[in-house]
Amino acid sequence: MIASPSPLRLGVNVDHVATVRNARGGPYPDPVCAARTAQEGGADGITAHLREDRRHIRDRDIERLAAEITLPLNLEMAATEEMVAIALKVRPHATCIVPEKREERTTEGGLDVIAGRERLAPMIAALAAAGIRVSLFIEPDPRQLDVARALGAPVVELHTGRYCDLHLAGERIAEAAELARIAEAAAHGAAIGLEVHAGHGLTYDTVAPIARLPQIAELNIGHFLVAEAIFVGLERSVAEMHRRMMEARMVTMPTAERA
Repeated sequence: MIASPSPLRLGVNVDHVATVRNARGGPYPDPVCAARTAQEGGADGITAHLREDRRHIRDRDIERLAAEITLPLNLEMAATEEMVAIALKVRPHATCIVPEKREERTTEGGLDVIAGRERLAPMIAALAAAGIRVSLFIEPDPRQLDVARALGAPVVELHTGRYCDLHLAGERIAEAAELARIAEAAAHGAAIGLEVHAGHGLTYDTVAPIARLPQIAELNIGHFLVAEAIFVGLERSVAEMHRRMMEARMVTMPTAERA
């Protein structure tokens, strides 16, 4: 029997709007304007990653997003004292703690909460005490979910990057196995009381199988939407992603709920 699906939200990551802005050095395009446009396209929340090297989103962007948009702001951040201090100052709706390496182009995998348990515990406690929802970006591994739950993080975001890479490479058997791993992790997370999100690398072609997983409550998508916006505009790219998510989620809903 398929579990009754949770509502499905779309968080839009505006990092790469800032990447384009920074390439020229001026004020445009503006990530805050992008956030408003994403909302018009159906976004339920805005995500922004303030990296330690400030390669795209900058401190002032986070301050403005927190102050000027009406959607919930999800601040992606490394597990550092500096980032915790910024989060406590800005007070976003949520933080998502992610692994971060200066040499990487983008986040390459999930946070190892087992190895980082002692370091993460006081950070999670401090953010939670300030009323900030804490999410941990992890691999779809039940052991990682168990430790996330023990640390008191109410939310996990499952890394979908490997699944998307396998799809792009045409490795269908391995892709199916990775999708099954994500499904198992989502079910396990929900069973132990976690709210389960997913993201990284999702496109129009890969979103449906993830959106069909009934335990997934939120998808966070950024780079593809900004790339697609070059051709069709951000509002349309977000709206199309939202449509595909909702269409896929309908498959898992009981007939009475679809009516």
